[in-house]
Amino acid sequence: MRKFFLMSICLIALACEKDKYNVNTYFDKAQQDSLLTNIITYVYVKAPQSSNQTRFLPQYRKFYVAALPKFSIENYYVAPDSTHYFFVVRPVGNLPYKRGVIGRYKMGKNLMPTDFEEVVNTPHLEEKLVKERGKFLFTELIKNGNLDKYLPMKHYVEWPDANLVYSKQLNEWVAPTPKSIQ
Repeated sequence: MRKFFLMSICLIALACEKDKYNVNTYFDKAQQDSLLTNIITYVYVKAPQSSNQTRFLPQYRKFYVAALPKFSIENYYVAPDSTHYFFVVRPVGNLPYKRGVIGRYKMGKNLMPTDFEEVVNTPHLEEKLVKERGKFLFTELIKNGNLDKYLPMKHYVEWPDANLVYSKQLNEWVAPTPKSIQ
């Protein structure tokens, strides 16, 4: 009986331990919505009549808030050096597929990411596959600091590739040039 009691206590303690890769560990629901809207502003199409320079202006926020139900934060982690890692699932046009975005940033004021970087985007896949492969890439990014060895795996990583690299200066995927590969 005593062994059973001790095992029960251990199982309860493990069940109560917060998942370090769950966004709920770091933010309440309202904060998550605000943060995800800010991430969407970086990773989604630009609001009509906006540009890279203006997309964060208040008049465009409604566009990104309206997209919120199409996105989800699947995994999240704040590293000891205060780097925030994310894995977001996003829509792909009007297709029934989804895409995973795995990246990192530093946290600025009002839950606004700074020094934002999309590290990889998955190919268009069924949502279940996006979540499985994205979680794997997310944990590997945290563990290794990069995903270089997975870039040739085109069934896991669509970008970056020979045609597109992420420009942290422009916050978008661009054709590789000596200036864009920084």
